Amino acid sequence: MARPQPQPTRKSHKASDDQQVERLHRGYAQSMEITKVLADEQSQFQHIRIFDTVANGRVMTLDDIVQITSRDESAYADMLTHLPMLEHGKVERVMIVGGGDLSIADEALKHKSVKEVVLVDIDGRVIELCHKHFGEINAKAFKDKRMVIEAADAFEYLGRKSSKNRFDLIIADRPDPVGPGKALFGETFYDRVKGALRPGGYATFQTGVPFYQPWEITEALQELKRFFPKCGLYLTVVPTYIGGFMALSWATKGGKALGSPAGIKKAAAAYKRSKLKCDYYNPAVHAAAFALPNWIAKLVP
Repeated sequence: MARPQPQPTRKSHKASDDQQVERLHRGYAQSMEITKVLADEQSQFQHIRIFDTVANGRVMTLDDIVQITSRDESAYADMLTHLPMLEHGKVERVMIVGGGDLSIADEALKHKSVKEVVLVDIDGRVIELCHKHFGEINAKAFKDKRMVIEAADAFEYLGRKSSKNRFDLIIADRPDPVGPGKALFGETFYDRVKGALRPGGYATFQTGVPFYQPWEITEALQELKRFFPKCGLYLTVVPTYIGGFMALSWATKGGKALGSPAGIKKAAAAYKRSKLKCDYYNPAVHAAAFALPNWIAKLVP
C-alpha cells in the first residue's frame, strides 16, 4: 500500500525498539506497540521495516511511514481492485504500479477473466521481504502463473511500446512523490497511463486522506481531467491510514463513469456470479463509496 504525501515540515520516526510512531500530520501522530521486528534494512531506495504489533497485526513501513498492515489491508486493496473490475465486467490484463506487498495483485487474481497481472515496483527488495513475511496475504499471488513481477521503474514501463493499449485496468499504488516516486505524479504520468489503457479501460489511484490533505483531491482531479473525459472520486476507510476517509480517484479511457446506478447494479450481479470472497468489499459498500460528505464533495473540481 502507498501512503499519501506527507507535508514537508513533518517527519515520521521510530520512537524506540518497541514502539513505532508515525507523524504525517502536524499536531497528530499514531503509535504502534511492537512485539517482534522481522526486517529492518536500507534498500537502494528506502528504509524497509517489517514488524508484528499488538493491535494491528503485521506491519510494513517504508522510511517509517506505514504502508500496509495485515489487519486492514483489505479496505485499501479491495476497493482499488474489485470496484472497477466488477463495473468493467471483463478485465483481462491488469497493471499495478508499485504494490510490492502483492495485496492488490492477490485481489485482482481472484477474477477468472484475468489472464495477466503485471506488477512493476522499483524496489525489488520490498517484493522479496513481503514474499517472505506477508504470506498470509500474498502466497497465492506469488504461485499464480498469471502473475508477472518486474523490479523496474513503472514510469519507464508505462512508456514502452509493449505497454501501448495493453491493460484493462491500471492501479497506481504509488509511493509518496519524493525521490524516484516523483515520476509517478503529474501530467506526464497520467498521459502514459492513458496510453497504456485499452479502450474502455479504467485506472484507479490513491488520492490522500481528505480530512488532513484536502488539496490532494482537487489537484489530482484537475490533472486527470486534462487527459480523461470521465474521472471521479470514491471513498474507503483504512484505520491505520489516519484521518478517517481515504479518497480513491478513477479515470476511464472511453468507458462508462464508475458509480452510476446501472454500473452499481451490474457490479452487484457480477459479484454474485463470481462468488468472490472479500474481507471488505461487497455490493452495498460499492454503492456507498460514491456517497460523498458535503465537505468532501466541495473539493471536487
